[in-house]
This record gives sequence, C-alpha cells and structure tokens, in this order.
Amino acid sequence: MRYSDLRHEIDQGTAASTIPAWAGSVLRAVAAGAVRIPAVRHPLGFFCLPVERDGDLGVCLHVWSPQLTTSGSTTSLVHCHSWDLLSFVLYGRISNVLGRISDGAVHRLFEVTGRGDEDAVTATDRLVDYRPERLERFGAGESYSLAAGLFHSTVIEGSGEAATVALGRMIRTGADLSLGPLDTPSHTQRRHVCGAAESARAAAVAAAGLAARYDTY
Repeated sequence: MRYSDLRHEIDQGTAASTIPAWAGSVLRAVAAGAVRIPAVRHPLGFFCLPVERDGDLGVCLHVWSPQLTTSGSTTSLVHCHSWDLLSFVLYGRISNVLGRISDGAVHRLFEVTGRGDEDAVTATDRLVDYRPERLERFGAGESYSLAAGLFHSTVIEGSGEAATVALGRMIRTGADLSLGPLDTPSHTQRRHVCGAAESARAAAVAAAGLAARYDTY
C-alpha cells in the first residue's frame, strides 16, 4: 500500500483490519533481508524505516524499543513539524503532550533543517516559554494527527515498546522547530543511517511486537 491507500484506510475507519497486515509483511521482508530499507536512528528516540517518498508525501514505520540503541536530541523532545503528520498505532501506547509557546526567557527556539544524513540545528534569536496544555493517549488500532506548527513531545508508555505507520505531507511554509537550552549554539547533528544488520534488527523487533499484539502477523 502507498500513501493514498493508507490514508484512505484511516479516513474510512478500516485501518485496523488492513494496515497491520501490510506493515507486518513489510517488516518481515526487511527483517529477512528480502527488502532493503535502511533504518535511521532519529534524534527523538525512535527508529525510522522510510517506506515511501513521493514528492511532498511520505510513509515511514516508526519503532520505539528499549531493545534498540537509539540516538538522543541535542536540544529537547519538544518540537514541531513543518509537515502534517497522520499516524496509525500498530502496537504499544503513545502519549502526545501538546503545548503552546509564547515570548519568554526559558528556552531558545531552534530551526532544524535536513541536509542529507545531517540536521543543521540553528539557534535563533527568539526566546520563549513553553506551556503544556493537554495530553492525548493512543493505543493499537487508533490513529492521530499532528498539524504542522503544533508544538508537542511524545512519550511511549509502559514497556517502551511501540510502532506506528507515519504518513507525512509536506507544507511549504515554515521549518521544523525545537526548543533547547539558552546557551546551546548552532550545530549539526548526524542522523545515523543503519546498515543492513541493524535495519533488519529494528524490523525484526517491530515484527515481533506486531505479532504479539495481533497473534497472526
């Protein structure tokens, strides 16, 4: 399935009966080495398997697991996208803390721009305060959306094991933003692109998590 197919299943309310089987087939193929999708250790603490990129549209499998070695953010987990996100939860429990920024003196605002396998993290002159406003929780079979420009952080509940199918639609205005310490300078952060063995390992962990949730995939 491609972006349009996955989006249709979510919009029609039929995703729970179709998307897990599709995701399971992709994960098993990557785990077995039959399909090569290099995983990326994302600075926000998960593994990203980029399944599709077509112009402004993209599909990724996101995997969180304490079994995997992940990367950490050089700023903080509070961020906003320059693109609209629609996610379907395959297994695990995900909490999104949604908040709002205002001019202040607690955090510095950073612009994050992708450059190949590196992110340019640029310190801006803007200082802000951040106020969490609400918590949204989602479990297996549920979907959620995050509009471009909405500040949030994501927490994986319980065991720390979770996976989602993430659909992204690029918005041509604005940039990815992150909140960080006041004294952090501009810098670059490498996004570690995994080799075949580590990518297969991430896919195998997610395939096992999916199989445990649905008993059939």
